[in-house]
Amino acid sequence: MEPVTQLIYRGDMSDLPSIGRIVDREHLLPVRVYYEDTDFTGVVYHAGYLRFFERGRSEMLRVMGVPPGQPDHGIFAVTRIAIDYRAPARIHDALLVRTSFAGMKGPRLIFRQRVERDGQLLTEAEVVAVAIHPDGRARKPSARESAHWAAYATPSLNSP
Repeated sequence: MEPVTQLIYRGDMSDLPSIGRIVDREHLLPVRVYYEDTDFTGVVYHAGYLRFFERGRSEMLRVMGVPPGQPDHGIFAVTRIAIDYRAPARIHDALLVRTSFAGMKGPRLIFRQRVERDGQLLTEAEVVAVAIHPDGRARKPSARESAHWAAYATPSLNSP
């Protein structure tokens, strides 16, 4: 049996989950609200948005590709999330998770994220993640890694 990392998908590509796409330096990921995302009233539970935001950041990394000279994107730990809830999402809603990379300060990467339904803003967040070593210590990204990230930074967003 081949190692998992060497397996090649041989099926129809339309069977694969969407990784979204980047348009004008903003990652767009369509998601659907399932029963598991909601509370007993069919409204998305407040913590459900954290999962949507995590999927958006993870898939943005996948679309960006690996920075040169690195085996992967590295390890990051979220250190801060500020969320504003504007309107509820409900079961079966088709949502769009928008993720923008706002910039970096030392080991900190700042993301701005929004969840929308048909263009209506439902919730938005600012997420700060820190690049870390496998032992948990903060690490400053290399110059190459920083340049790779900078290529995806949204110029209109200013880092705090």
